[in-house]
This record gives sequence, structure tokens and C-alpha cells, in this order.
Amino acid sequence: MSDNLQAADIKQDLSASIADRIRADILSGCLAADDRLPSEQDLAEAHGVSRATVREALKRLAAQSLIRTKRGATGGAFVNRQSFPEAYAQMASTATLLITLNDVDIATACEARFALERGCARLAAKHREQVHIDTMRREVARQRDPTLSDEAFCASDVVFHRALVDAAANPVLSWQLAAAIEGIEPLMNILTYRQRDRDAVVTLHNAIADALENRVGSKIESLLDHLCDQTLRTALA
Repeated sequence: MSDNLQAADIKQDLSASIADRIRADILSGCLAADDRLPSEQDLAEAHGVSRATVREALKRLAAQSLIRTKRGATGGAFVNRQSFPEAYAQMASTATLLITLNDVDIATACEARFALERGCARLAAKHREQVHIDTMRREVARQRDPTLSDEAFCASDVVFHRALVDAAANPVLSWQLAAAIEGIEPLMNILTYRQRDRDAVVTLHNAIADALENRVGSKIESLLDHLCDQTLRTALA
């Protein structure tokens, strides 16, 4: 039994090593998006391992969305072309795990979340489009509904701030802020929504939408500061 476990560990180590090498080639640009990887047999011969070990390495890369596989005569393993929106979920889940597993206090999470969002305010004011305004107005209208559940109010809150961030028209910034908006904010909402004064939140949200529509970035920054202060007061009350 111990020999079988040891063999399994060796196989895992080898597959991880092969996956790491292929990943390094992708990151360095040696392998570009949509490039086809060598066949399983070729990879097995190149690394001196079995095809089963190569297959395990490819599964690791696929789990990281670094490659995709295709069946048939023209099939094989190809370097995946990831989009920024596709990477939002991974960024958000990593932020959620880091905060929950490390017992980050609400004040620290709140300060980080609003500081990050505040950084996109002026770009959002400069580049915003009507679709961002319309989304924020729609969510403000939803938030005014007294029958809206706490969970639905929190979800609407995330959509509202996601629209503000996306208005900056910077995919790198939107990706980075996925950690704050979709990772940190829901955790904050869980801790504060039962005590939160909805009317005050909606008033600030409406003012933020007005400032964005009027392209006044400094006003958005100031309103986000007020929202941060209000959230902290509610959470720490």
C-alpha cells in the first residue's frame, strides 16, 4: 500500500512539474494564445514520463483555464485565450478566501474596498457611457423597493458598484477591482445589511449616479468616502 502511495506521489510531482514548465512557457510568451501544444505522446517522450502523467499535467492546466482541449482530427490541447471578464470570478474568489481564512476585520476590509474603488472614480467620470448610468439608475430604483429582501438589496449593491468600476473603461482596473466589488463587498454586506439604513445608502447611490452622469470625478470620490464612513459606523455600532 505504501509503495502505491509513493508511486502516486511521484506521479503527482512529475505532472505538477510538467504543468509548471508549460505554464512558464505561456507566461513568457514562448506559447501564445491559440497555439497548439505538442501531442501527449510527444510531451511524454520529451519529459521522459508516461502519457498518463502528461494527461494529469494537462488537467492541471485546464483547471487553471490556461489550456482548452478539442477532440477530432484537428483536436489537441491549445493555449486558452482568457478574457478579463472571465478572470473576474477567480480574482473575487481569491479575495473572499484570503479575507475569510485570515480573519480580516471589517474595518480593514472596508477601507481597502473603498480605497480601491475610489481610485477609478475620475476615470469613470471621464469614460462613462449611458449603459453605466442606466444600470446604476435601475439598481437605485430596485433598492428603493421596500419589499426587496436583504439578500437582493446586497446583490443590487454589487451590480451598482460594478457598473461604476466598469465605467472607467479600463479592463485591467476592472479585473483588479473584481476582488473589491465581487470579493470583499459581499462579505461586508453580510455583516452590515441587517442594520444598514437603506434610505441613506440609496441617497448616496443616487448622488453617485448623478455625479457620474455629470462627469464630476471629485464628487464621486467624496461620496464614496461618505459611503465608507457610513458602512464603518453601521458595522462597528
